[in-house]
Amino acid sequence: MSRIGLIDYGMGNLHSVQRAFERLGAEIIPIQNAAAMEGCAALVLPGVGAFDPAMERLHQGQLVEAIQGSCEAGRPLLGICLGLQLLFEGSDEGQSPGLGLLAGQVKALPRVPQHPIPHMGWAPLLPGMASPLLGSDDRDAWVYFVHSYAAAPVRAESVTAWVDWAGTPVTAAIWQDNIAACQFHPEKSGPVGVAMLQRWLDWVAQR
Repeated sequence: MSRIGLIDYGMGNLHSVQRAFERLGAEIIPIQNAAAMEGCAALVLPGVGAFDPAMERLHQGQLVEAIQGSCEAGRPLLGICLGLQLLFEGSDEGQSPGLGLLAGQVKALPRVPQHPIPHMGWAPLLPGMASPLLGSDDRDAWVYFVHSYAAAPVRAESVTAWVDWAGTPVTAAIWQDNIAACQFHPEKSGPVGVAMLQRWLDWVAQR
């Protein structure tokens, strides 16, 4: 099984993500500096919290350039929740530039009566572009969300799943080149999320 680097910058739901991957047999390596990335077949960027503090922590750990260089070299990366948002150029939530690995901005969910923000709980996925992340049986699969913002990628064809927010589809998952990302929490989404993580690991191993 591939060695997977789990990026630890003090704002991720590391324990639940690590346990989910370990149950699938993956070898998980905590990543707190660039040197620790050596020997990892892929990286996972989790995240819980706000955009600007997360980017500040990544800069403090000198991880921004390391993550950018890793992706530009073709190493697979999986972003989860805030980790998806950090991959973009910026966010309505703050002022800091993001990692800029994906073109586009992160936008606040529109405020709509009877739809409290944050969007929290289970919701079905709406299929987008086919990708190794989603199986044919994942149409209408229910997964677990906690978010107040959603990515608006320049390349709309990179969206592999959407979720309905008050009648408007917003980005739920991305697949672009060697980058995969989920706005929802696959590690908290039961068998459906486990199957997604397994498919990603299988894809990494095939590379």
